[in-house]
Amino acid sequence: MRAAQRPRRVMMFPRRGVEFQEVEFLTSSIGQFKVVQTKYVEAKDSLNVLTENNKGKELLVPLTSSMYVPGTLNDVEHVLVDVGTGYYVEKNVKDSKEFFKRKIDFLTKQIEKIQPTLQEKHGMKQAVIEVMNMKLQQLQSQQGSQAVGTSKA
Repeated sequence: MRAAQRPRRVMMFPRRGVEFQEVEFLTSSIGQFKVVQTKYVEAKDSLNVLTENNKGKELLVPLTSSMYVPGTLNDVEHVLVDVGTGYYVEKNVKDSKEFFKRKIDFLTKQIEKIQPTLQEKHGMKQAVIEVMNMKLQQLQSQQGSQAVGTSKA
């Protein structure tokens, strides 16, 4: 009879692994959304520097994340916005702020959609872990009592 139960146990573990992977995937997705969302917030906030008072001022222009060149702020009304896949669109400051706001709102909604599913999956994961720990403790106590019983015989 134990041999008949083994395939059932083997079938249960791959499904549990899939649930654990889903929790990790959803957690990773939310983390990535938050990183992108933060970049959009920073980009939107940086547009506040583009005022007439700052026109003509010197600034450092990033060429890479660790290399800058000196520059002068000449146009405070237009910016190039990365709209994805290597495409840049020239927009005025107001339209750029609206673009970033839409992106931030979209990511916020996506995070809000995923969060309940993640919490549900996390709860299921915790329940599975608890059941597995209980079964393991039962198995260990059974083996311990069998070992005591065999040593007495």
